[in-house]
Amino acid sequence: MNEWGAAGQGAAATAETEGGGGVHRSGFACFVGRPNAGKSTLTNALVGSKIAITSSKPQTTRHAIRGIVHRQDAQLIIVDTPGLHRPRTLLGQRLNDVVRSTWSEVDVVGFCVPADETIGPGDRFIAGELAKVARRTPVLGIVTKTDLVAGERVAEQLVALQEVMEFADLVPVSAVDGFQVDKLADLLVARLPEGPQLYPDGDLTDEPEQTLVAELIREAALEGVRDELPHSIAVTIEEMHPRQGRDDLVDIYAHLYVERPSQKGIVLGHRGARLKEVGAKARRHIEALLGSRVYLDLHVKVAKDWQRDPKQLRKLGF
Repeated sequence: MNEWGAAGQGAAATAETEGGGGVHRSGFACFVGRPNAGKSTLTNALVGSKIAITSSKPQTTRHAIRGIVHRQDAQLIIVDTPGLHRPRTLLGQRLNDVVRSTWSEVDVVGFCVPADETIGPGDRFIAGELAKVARRTPVLGIVTKTDLVAGERVAEQLVALQEVMEFADLVPVSAVDGFQVDKLADLLVARLPEGPQLYPDGDLTDEPEQTLVAELIREAALEGVRDELPHSIAVTIEEMHPRQGRDDLVDIYAHLYVERPSQKGIVLGHRGARLKEVGAKARRHIEALLGSRVYLDLHVKVAKDWQRDPKQLRKLGF
């Protein structure tokens, strides 16, 4: 076995021992890192269901979404946070505030760095912020996306990450192929306080269904749009209810907001073809989430420069 695999597994074995003996633990963990470090994909892999939207575009996550991992020995609540970044808008500042307020309240923090990217100033900035938290909250170093690189590169990244700050533990994982995802869960659980379960069996998130539905629509809209568009898209659910006289059909009326008329054209596509694709893709995911057939009515609206306008941000839920 190569050295980094052994290191991760050895640490996890220790964690299992610490967490064993009939003790039940419950508490909160959060993943932090630069935008697009694989935090949402990792959250979904641990929960075993899609509760956080993912995209190849940075800064996809805009809310702190809680996913619940049920185990016999523990209940681990993972708070998926937006990527910490140098903000250029009021929205960016508010997203950073969400991150900082979240990691000050959890029991353990996971700092995610992708295996396929060089550790840079952004990572060191986050490490500097985390060092203040690490005095009272354990911080794990997590090398994500190990499926994208060779073993030697993963080992190099673990060494590089170790030099950024002092971690309670280091572990390489891949949410895509499941490599060491259970080991990571063991390491997180070992650092939770003893306590009863906090959510009922079967709950995977405490997010309102409308929030999840809006996020699934936004994820579908993000697929394949131009680079400048992702941060300009927001979604609100205007109405969502079972159709009268039908218990197998949910009617959803949603607005998709962009900042400029030119962006509206991009989202609509030629004769509305692009918006139809977005609707079809979102509807499939929403039907899987709700376990019901869905009628989805989507309209694109322009809210001029909403990312910089406090009044518009409040209206859109930020």
